Amino acid sequence: MTTNHVTGDLAQVGRQLWWLLLLRGIFAVLFGIAAIVWPDITTWALVVIFGIYAIIDGVVALGRAWQTRGRFADWGWWALIGVVSIGAGIVALVWPEITALALLFVIAFYAILFGVLEVIGAFIARKIPGSVWGWRLAAGILAIILCIVLLYTPGTGILAIIWVLGWYAIFFGVLLIVAAFSLRGAVKKM
Repeated sequence: MTTNHVTGDLAQVGRQLWWLLLLRGIFAVLFGIAAIVWPDITTWALVVIFGIYAIIDGVVALGRAWQTRGRFADWGWWALIGVVSIGAGIVALVWPEITALALLFVIAFYAILFGVLEVIGAFIARKIPGSVWGWRLAAGILAIILCIVLLYTPGTGILAIIWVLGWYAIFFGVLLIVAAFSLRGAVKKM
């Protein structure tokens, strides 16, 4: 396979998928804003919001995996991230009455799995010309930091979880939005 062929394939995939990355970032920002604007939200409402967000995020990640399967090495990581996200969302929606501490562990588990998978996926994607692997790496590291913060302070209560999760989602969403426009710009130059 020639370099021009790989670049052409990457440009085609980038043109088709940059908006999925953008959509994922927008949903993350909206989730973060909702969590911060309504800090007195109940545990049940937070679980439902998190569950819906995780499922949407997972479906978007699976969509990306489906469209890039067989073309790029990181499609499997996207599929795994999608399955983990959907699984976390389903767990949250099936047991909406879980306590704040259990919610903390569900979110921390989701964050560490997502973070590790995103970091690994970023290092795989760095070999692809024009990829935005640095933004993926930053998002993965941010998710791992969220997990550490949540596990280090488990008794801080649901308000702290809401604030940490809200700010994390906003920063993560902004990183994804920037990555989407970076990918779009890189594709236009190809």
